[in-house]
Amino acid sequence: MKIAVVGAGAMGSVYAGLLAEAGNEVWAIDTWEEHVDAINSGGLRVEGASGDRIVRLNATTDPAEAGVTDLVIIATKALNVEAAARSAAVLVGPDTLVLAIQNGLGSAERVAGILGDERVAVGVAGGFGASVRAPGHVHHNGWELVRFGERHGPSTARIDRAAGVWRDAGFRVEVDDDINRAIWEKLICNVTFSGVCVLLECRIGEVQASSAAWSVATSCAVEAYEEARTRCIALSYDDPVEYVRAFGARMPDAQPSTLLDYLAGKPCEIEVINGSIPRPVNQAVTSLVKAKEALRG
Repeated sequence: MKIAVVGAGAMGSVYAGLLAEAGNEVWAIDTWEEHVDAINSGGLRVEGASGDRIVRLNATTDPAEAGVTDLVIIATKALNVEAAARSAAVLVGPDTLVLAIQNGLGSAERVAGILGDERVAVGVAGGFGASVRAPGHVHHNGWELVRFGERHGPSTARIDRAAGVWRDAGFRVEVDDDINRAIWEKLICNVTFSGVCVLLECRIGEVQASSAAWSVATSCAVEAYEEARTRCIALSYDDPVEYVRAFGARMPDAQPSTLLDYLAGKPCEIEVINGSIPRPVNQAVTSLVKAKEALRG
């Protein structure tokens, strides 16, 4: 399969590297020229839970160089998803499937508004804990699960085909007839750790080890769980605190992408994560993260 990954940051590079290693024609597309140049000159190193390898694949800053592909994976941050979708238009043909894989709420809808409602499906990735070590080099702490589904209604043959390609690359994949459940189950994990880890500049395991931090984090989780129930999302569990505890315990050394962005001097995605939950603890955490960003200058 010919695949374009638009947004070859930490997670996008993990996708690109492992899909290319499985024999697909993969194009990693990113605006970070140093990363693109490193991939083209020495290959992409992907290490962590899946092993350690250097993979040769195509990398470019110009999507037109790739041309029309079978699958487009929009893997940018939520803040950049509209620009990514516009740039991806040259990659989309009559039979192209577009997978939007972002944290938080609303990104797939924004991609669909640009590339067409009928082309866009949703991916939900959890338990990777990915980071960029250097240009051309990414690491991931976990390798847990990717869920795929149509934005409206049950799964289709095109989702099953895409899922098969990812499985062949070693990913654990589930096809979900209710992708909103998957989105919210990931969001509940994200709100638990994303804001608190930025505020304390600490790893997931350090939040769980501190009774004070864990109290705030689990309050965020419970609020998100209650919001999901209010919106009639059919979650697969009844105990959000145990769910996020088990999630965090699988990768205690990981730093959420929000923290990695903050430490790199980039804007956090806090608005689409904690900020998407209109309840007091999440809103307070969101405001504190935004204040911390503003004070950084």
